[in-house]
Amino acid sequence: MDAFYASIEQRDDPRLMGKPVIVGASPDRRGVVCAASYEARAYGVRSAMPSRTAQKLCPDGVFIRPRMEAYRTESHQIMAKLATFGGEVEQVSVDEAYLDMTHRFEEPTRQALVELGRQMKEVIRAERRLTASIGIGTNKLLAKIASDHGKPDGLFCITEEEKVNFLRPLPASAIHGVGKVTAEALHSIGLRTIGDIQDYRGDLRAVVGSFAQKVKSYAFGDDTRPLDLDGDVKSISAEETFERDTDDRRILVPVLKDQAREIAAKLGKERLAARTVQVKVRYSDFKTVTRQTSVEEPFESAETIYAIACAILRRGCLVERPLRLIGLGVSGLVPPSTQMIFSFGGK
Repeated sequence: MDAFYASIEQRDDPRLMGKPVIVGASPDRRGVVCAASYEARAYGVRSAMPSRTAQKLCPDGVFIRPRMEAYRTESHQIMAKLATFGGEVEQVSVDEAYLDMTHRFEEPTRQALVELGRQMKEVIRAERRLTASIGIGTNKLLAKIASDHGKPDGLFCITEEEKVNFLRPLPASAIHGVGKVTAEALHSIGLRTIGDIQDYRGDLRAVVGSFAQKVKSYAFGDDTRPLDLDGDVKSISAEETFERDTDDRRILVPVLKDQAREIAAKLGKERLAARTVQVKVRYSDFKTVTRQTSVEEPFESAETIYAIACAILRRGCLVERPLRLIGLGVSGLVPPSTQMIFSFGGK
């Protein structure tokens, strides 16, 4: 979906249409941006940045407190609409999904696939008054890349015949799983575009390790990942129980930073990013409190995870007394920098 949280706020309050809407904490509080409309993004506002920074970049921004229940309800209705088109649905997060339409077509043509995408967009626009960007391809990788083409309100198809040439000029970071660190490693040997990777005759294992074979396959538009239909909630977390209860910042800060680094390393290993940070605290009487914040754009760095965790702790006044345990987790796991994508193909 296009700027999902902010678009819902603009739809529900027409006075916000065309204005730079920033969903998140008020700039006079220590908090972060959960989502930004395209008008706000034009000023450089992005999710997970401090709200105070967002206000400096966009002084006329309209800050809206997030309504997560409303966003989840909207998501449920949109996914239900998409399911009526048949095929299997893998919901990746609250505002993105893959649809595998393999069995709907014996020999799908570009025209037929694009028409199906157009119908889906029209249903979402007519019944939910929101816009979606749809990418069509024979696998997840191509559908994801196609969905980024022409956002917002995009509709684009990448066929098997054209995929290799289409991918050539794109940056290496467009490949699923190539985050900032991997992209920098590729850049260090002169591989800046997908075409560079296609043409490279050296051993990529020296640069990206065990990810080398997949990087090469993805560079040619080949992706055998099936849809994940198990519906399990996926998350990564870490926690620590203290020998003595403490509210000492000199102890808590290093622990949180270590947990953020551990989680970021696991995200990197799995080639994933997250959309939600959760903090858990337990007091001496064993009372346990959890709070979480979700943002619209995926994140994967330890710095971002730590910053959001600190904002949650401050906002909830969670260190109001000594802690027996503190834990940190992320969920809403998606490919790095992914957007809403629909796959209409198969093997």
